[in-house]
Amino acid sequence: MRIVMSGASGMIGTALSKQLATDGNEVIRLVRRPATTALEWTWDPAKGELDEAVLDGADAVVNLSGAGIGDRPWTKRRIQVLTESRLGPTQTLTAAMQRLSTPPATFISQSASGYYGASREGALREDSAPGGGVLGRLSAEWERMARTAPAGVRVVTPRTGVVLSTSGGALGPLLPLLKLGLGGPFGNGRQYWPWITLADEAKALAYLVKAQIEGPVNVCAPESADVNAIVAGLAKVFHRPAFLRVPRPALKLVLGGLADELVMANQRMQPARLQEAGFHWLHPSLPDAMAWLSREQAQ
Repeated sequence: MRIVMSGASGMIGTALSKQLATDGNEVIRLVRRPATTALEWTWDPAKGELDEAVLDGADAVVNLSGAGIGDRPWTKRRIQVLTESRLGPTQTLTAAMQRLSTPPATFISQSASGYYGASREGALREDSAPGGGVLGRLSAEWERMARTAPAGVRVVTPRTGVVLSTSGGALGPLLPLLKLGLGGPFGNGRQYWPWITLADEAKALAYLVKAQIEGPVNVCAPESADVNAIVAGLAKVFHRPAFLRVPRPALKLVLGGLADELVMANQRMQPARLQEAGFHWLHPSLPDAMAWLSREQAQ
């Protein structure tokens, strides 16, 4: 397959590019600098500029564009960046598809577990109602923008949870604390995080490129885990103690709105559609995930 990808240089994009290439696909990366190889194509999503020729003949488009959610505290300016860096590229891609007589058959456009809001009780399946807050509103609009792809295009919006990786990702602000031995359970630690390893994230997205699934898909591990269990596992991976509980006020002081909507979020998300489709995880349980992280950390 010929696959055009935005956001290919990010943590998830890098892993997915390798996965797709390993599977024998040709991956064309959209870049904002001058292209340097035949597998790159320059675009300017901030200006809505993309030559649709790059999509002509492509089998699928994968949209992973977006500034890092957990990279820094959420000031008003940062929230604007989070929004523009997602909606602008998505709109640019769907507009380019609209200009083609035969657009790509599949459009995978990333979304987030934040779609469900910061704190929800019970299991969250793909048909659960959207939530509020910054991420709830942003994710809902992000998905709506993806659905402006031309009629007949299979649109998939993966709602990704917390991606476990030694390189950071959504855990970026927290890993330095853990590595210094200063991190512990956040808040009461009983809130559920929908987690997935980076390896399984790449595997799931590659699966969705070819699987005949349409619409929202919860991308997380099948085993639920609360923050107490996840932080204890991460502390073990980094060989650091994690006994000191970090109270909510301290988290809000350091992380701002990021504390309530990501760190303190309670989302017991279930990957119902992936399970029904027969997807197989590499790391379905938290012990599996931590063993993989330990191997990654040791390399």
